[in-house]
Amino acid sequence: MIPVLTREYGIDARTFTGTSHVFSLIYGHAAHALSLNDICDALSVHGAEFLRVRDAVPPKRNTFSNANRTRDPAMAEALYWKMLTHLQGICPGFTEYGKHAGFIFRLKRDIFAMDSTTLQLTLASIDWARHRRRKAAAKCHMRLNIGTFLPAFAVVEDAAHHDSVRAGALCAAMAAGDVLLADRAYVDLPFLADLDARGVFFVLRPKRNMLFETVKKLPCKGNTLRDELVRPAGVKTSKAYPGLLRMVTALVEVDGVEREMTFVTNNTVWSARTIAELYRARWAIELFFKELKQTLQLQDFVGTNEKAVKWQVWTGLLTHLLLRFLRHISRWGRSFSRCAGIVRSALWVKTDLGELLRCYGTADGPHRPVLSAKMPYLPGFEAFSSSLMGQHG
Repeated sequence: MIPVLTREYGIDARTFTGTSHVFSLIYGHAAHALSLNDICDALSVHGAEFLRVRDAVPPKRNTFSNANRTRDPAMAEALYWKMLTHLQGICPGFTEYGKHAGFIFRLKRDIFAMDSTTLQLTLASIDWARHRRRKAAAKCHMRLNIGTFLPAFAVVEDAAHHDSVRAGALCAAMAAGDVLLADRAYVDLPFLADLDARGVFFVLRPKRNMLFETVKKLPCKGNTLRDELVRPAGVKTSKAYPGLLRMVTALVEVDGVEREMTFVTNNTVWSARTIAELYRARWAIELFFKELKQTLQLQDFVGTNEKAVKWQVWTGLLTHLLLRFLRHISRWGRSFSRCAGIVRSALWVKTDLGELLRCYGTADGPHRPVLSAKMPYLPGFEAFSSSLMGQHG
C-alpha cells in the first residue's frame, strides 16, 4: 500500500523509502518521542528489529527532516483513508461502537459530530500558522461518525480560519436523512439552509446574539421548558434562512448538575428529549480529540513547516486507527490510554500484541503473559552486577 502511494505522489524514495518514513513517524507517536533525534537514535539502536518491519531503515536526522519538509503530506492523508477502508473490509465489526448503538438503532440513520481542535506550535511556525498576535497553531477540523467513533472527513490547516469556513467542505458528502451535531461555532445560516435543502438534519446551540421570532409554541413535557417554531428576526438573517427552525429549551444534566440549554434544529418530528440526547452525543468528538492528544505525540512537533506538521498529524491519526483496531481484535475492555501504554512498553519486544493485551484486558479465561527473559549486557558492568546479585542472593 505505501510503495504504491509513494509512486502515485511522485516521491523520490531512493535513499529513504516511504515505508521507512511512515513507520518512523508512527514510532514517534507510539513512543512519545519529543524530537527527531529521539526517533533517529532509538531506531538506530534497534536497527535490526526495525529492519524486520517491511525492510524499514533507520533514518538519518537530516534525511528524516528533509522528508518531512518536502514530501507531499497528501500521501499520509490518502494512506489513512485507504487503511481505514482496508480494516473495515477485513474486520466489519471493527467499526461498531457500542456506546451509542441503541440510540442510533432507534433513529435508524447516520449521526455525525463536527468540531475542531487546536494544535499549539512553536513560534518557528508563525510564518504560515499565525494564530492571534504572538502565537502559532494548526487546526484539525473533523466530522466524526458517532456510530463508529471514527472520522468520516478531516482537514488539517493553519488556525487562522474560523470553524464555520470549513463547515461546507466537511459536510459536502452528507446524504439526506443524516444528522449533524455541532456547537455554536458552526451556526452559519446560509450553511444551515444548504443542509436543510439537502434533507440533512442538524442540532446545534444558537449564538447568544441571534434574534428569533416565535411562530408557534409547541406542547412541553418532562424537563422541556420551551418548544417553539421560530424564524430568524433580522432582515439579512431571514433572507439567509427563509424557512422555519425549531428551538428547544430543556434541563440537561451535565456533570451531575441540571443546566438550562437551548438547541436549534430543523427537525419537527422528534421529541424534545431526543433533541437534547442528540446534542449530548456530540461530546463523543471531544472524547476523540482527548484520546488523540493524550496518547499520541501531538503536543511536541518534530518539524516546523506546514508539510512536516501535516505529516505528523495524519500519521498520528493513522497510529490511533491501528491502536483502535488492535484494541478491537484483542477484545480490550479498559481505557484506550492504558492500551496505548502497554503497546508503548512492548515496542521492542517480539510478541503477539493481541495476546499481550488479552493478558491484561478483560477477555474470557485466565491469561498469563509468556515472556523470555534476556540478560542485559552493559560493557564494564559485568563484575558490578555479579557482586550485586551475590549480595542480594
